[in-house]
Amino acid sequence: MAGYEKYETRKRIPDPNASVLLVIDVQNCFASTAKPILHNILTTIDLCRRSSIPVLFTRHSHKSPDDGSILAEWWNNDLVIDGTVEAELMPDIRRLAGDNEVVEKKTYSAFANTGLEDRLAAMGVKEVIITGLATNLCCETTARDAFVRDFRVFFSTDATATSNLELHEATLKNLAYGFAYLVDCKRLEDGFFGKRK
Repeated sequence: MAGYEKYETRKRIPDPNASVLLVIDVQNCFASTAKPILHNILTTIDLCRRSSIPVLFTRHSHKSPDDGSILAEWWNNDLVIDGTVEAELMPDIRRLAGDNEVVEKKTYSAFANTGLEDRLAAMGVKEVIITGLATNLCCETTARDAFVRDFRVFFSTDATATSNLELHEATLKNLAYGFAYLVDCKRLEDGFFGKRK
């Protein structure tokens, strides 16, 4: 049994008519963390597109080391600088020509000073599905921020990743306990398209 399962007392599937998929920071600088779950991220994107759920991508970067505020201090100025190859989204995620504009951010939360909340409200979104990187940093902070802004949150257990399993599972335990419904590729497929025979 996964360590988070005892905290997962609530189960639900996203409503395709009220949801958006947030693909958080699948960028070249995080490729080594992304690659083991890339198939699951792509599967989740495909399941959502097939269910007519809009897909939004986020990208984390800074204009310069001076633009990093407390993150620069915390990470010893090891920041993702805009305009570099490392800052770009991984080409593997296959953004489509009609995809929404990328949400540009410079801190952990995709809601902080990005206009994302107003954008989702204009789209009629009530629920967010979260995938991407890193489980315990940008994904978790975005999930908590979405929850306190009154969005229903669905958090992927198999299309998020971080530097180690302990941190990944710690996030899943906390979110399942107080913030988010946990989902994975199979649950989404079964929920959107019916259980496979």
